[in-house]
Amino acid sequence: MNNPLSELHAPWLEASVLFSLIGAMWVGRLRDPFVASRHSLVFNTLTLITTIGAWIDYEFINPEGFPPHDAQDWWNPLTHLLGREILVIDPLSAPLLSLVALLYFLVSLTTLRTKIRRFSFAGTLMSEAIVLATFSCEEPWLIIGLLIAGTIPPYFELRFRGQNTGVYLKHMALFAALLVVGQMFVDLEGRNKQIHSLWAIGPLLIAVFIRSGIAPFHCWMSDLFERATFGTSLLVAMPLVGAYAAIRLVLPIAPDWILRTIGLISLITAVYAAGIALVQTDARRFFCYLFLSYSALVLVGLEAVTPIGLTGALCVWMAVSVSLGGFGLTLRALESRRGRLSLTNYQGLYNQTPALAVLFLITGLASVGFPGTFGFVGTEMLVDGAVEAFPYVGVAVVIASALNGIAVVHAYFRLFTGTQHKSPVSLGIVRRERFAVITLTALIFVGGLIPQYNVASRTRAASHILKKREDVAAPKPDLVGNSAPARQVH
Repeated sequence: MNNPLSELHAPWLEASVLFSLIGAMWVGRLRDPFVASRHSLVFNTLTLITTIGAWIDYEFINPEGFPPHDAQDWWNPLTHLLGREILVIDPLSAPLLSLVALLYFLVSLTTLRTKIRRFSFAGTLMSEAIVLATFSCEEPWLIIGLLIAGTIPPYFELRFRGQNTGVYLKHMALFAALLVVGQMFVDLEGRNKQIHSLWAIGPLLIAVFIRSGIAPFHCWMSDLFERATFGTSLLVAMPLVGAYAAIRLVLPIAPDWILRTIGLISLITAVYAAGIALVQTDARRFFCYLFLSYSALVLVGLEAVTPIGLTGALCVWMAVSVSLGGFGLTLRALESRRGRLSLTNYQGLYNQTPALAVLFLITGLASVGFPGTFGFVGTEMLVDGAVEAFPYVGVAVVIASALNGIAVVHAYFRLFTGTQHKSPVSLGIVRRERFAVITLTALIFVGGLIPQYNVASRTRAASHILKKREDVAAPKPDLVGNSAPARQVH
C-alpha cells in the first residue's frame, strides 16, 4: 500500500478472527452436541461484538466528508512479524465484517434441537474465521489462500455426512487452480501493469464465476444445497465471497471490455436463475436459484464501473445478505419442523406458524426490492447504473426481479395457504427464533425507511474502489521519464 494506514483504537480485527479460531478448537473438543451449541454461541457472540467494534471504530476515525482510507489494528503483531499489512479494514469491508458475524450468530442461534446433532459448530466457527480474515485482507495471494481454505470445511461436512463430494470437489479444485494460475501470470506481467493479458485475467475471471455460481458453473451450488446441511449451505452462499474476490482480484486490473463481458454473462445468469427458481418443486433448490439470481445481479452492478451502478451493487449486496439470509433461516426453521419441503402441494402451515409465514413474506419481498424494504433503493440504483453502462440491460434486470418476486409469492402460497395443516405437536417459533425474527425484520425496515446511512456508506466504498482502480490505470513513467497512456476508466 502506498498510503500509511490509520490505526484503530483496539485490536478488533485480530480479536474477531482469534475468537472464531479459538472457539473452533474449543468446541471441537466437546463431545456433547448440546453443550457444543451453547459454547459455540458464546464465541459467535464475542466475534459479533468485536466486528461491530471494528465498524464503529473505523467510522470514528474516518468521518463522513473526508476521503476514506484503510486502517489496521493499533497493535498488530502479524504486521511486525511479516513486515506487511495483513488484516486491514476499509469502507467496503467495515459493515461486511459485522454482517458476516451476524449471519453466523443467527444460524447458530436458530439451530434447533432436532438439527444440533447434524450441524458442525466447530466447522462453522472455523469457516467464520476464514471468511472474516478474507474480508479483512487486500493482498492478492493472501486472499487466494483464504478463498481456497474456505472451501475445505464444507467438503469435510459432506464427507462426514456420507454424501457424494464429486461435484463439489471438482469445481473447487478447478476454482483453486485457476486462482493460482491467474495470479501467477499477473505477478509475471507486473501487478501494476495497466493492461493484463487474457492469460492473467481469464483464469481469475472464471474462478470468480465458479465461486459466484455464474452459469454454466452453478451446478455445484445446487448440489451443495441438496447434500449439505441447510445452515452450512447458507453460510457458504450468503457472504457473497465471489463478489469480494471480483472486487479485489479482477476489478482493479481488468480492461473495460472484460468488465462488460462479466456484466453480460452475469445478467444472463440472473434471468436464467430467476426463471429456474419459478419452476422448482423443492424448497432448497428454489432458494438456491433465487440466491444465484441476486448474486449475479450484484456482479452486474460491480462490473458496470460507474459510481451509481457500483453503489447500487454494494447496497444490493448488503440487502441480499440480510433479506435472503432471513429468508433462508425461515426455510431452515420450517425444515426443522417438517423435514424437506416440497412445493408441489399446498402445505397450509400458516395456522401453525403465523410468525414464520410473516417473516417468509417480509424477507422474500425485501430480497426482490419491494418498496419500503432494505433492497428497494439499492435495486433502483443498480438499474440506473446498469442502464447508464449498458442501455439494453435495464429491462433484463427488471425481468429478473419480476420473476424472482413471482417465485417468492408462489412459494409462499404453496407453503402457507391452500389447506389447513393439523399437527398434534406445536410448530410455533421458540424464543431464539423470535429474536432472530425481530432482528432481521428491524434491519429490513430500518434499512428501507431510513436508507441514507447505507447509501452514503456504500457510496464511499464505491468511490474508494474506483480510486484504487484509477491508481492502477494511471500512466506509469518509463525509464526516460515519459508516461505511458492510461487505461480508460469510466
